[in-house]
Amino acid sequence: MNQKDLKIIAHLRTDARMQLTIMSRKTGIPVSTIFDRLKFHEEGLITKHTSLLNFAKLGYNTRANISLKVNREDKEALMEFLSKHEAVNSLYKINNGFDFMLEGIFRQINDMEAFLDMLEQRFKIEGKQYYFIIEDLKRESFMANPNLIFSYNSAG
Repeated sequence: MNQKDLKIIAHLRTDARMQLTIMSRKTGIPVSTIFDRLKFHEEGLITKHTSLLNFAKLGYNTRANISLKVNREDKEALMEFLSKHEAVNSLYKINNGFDFMLEGIFRQINDMEAFLDMLEQRFKIEGKQYYFIIEDLKRESFMANPNLIFSYNSAG
């Protein structure tokens, strides 16, 4: 990946809604080049354009990272179920004694407990751990600083 691409990505990570003309002014890269590079990267590197939300302001006051270990025969079914469940914000396949980790978003703790109880009734859950997310300290900021593009590039 070249320096132009890294600059474009850093500005996109900072503000995905930034007008291409403003990005062009900040980076010194022509608008047409930025447009072409974004179109190119949307076929592989850029997987989704989205907004980060403050869920508490929407009435969802309980967020937790939940790790689950499930019986081998239920693994695929649980993965499919979690992938479609509206309370699951993010889902990951992990290791070190667990199969999945998810970020769950709930209105209150009772809703999370009901969710976990339902999982244990439907699937052969062999282990679980959960950690309540109290406060976001840093979120979605990797490669968001255009001034650090040289260190990103030299790392890989």
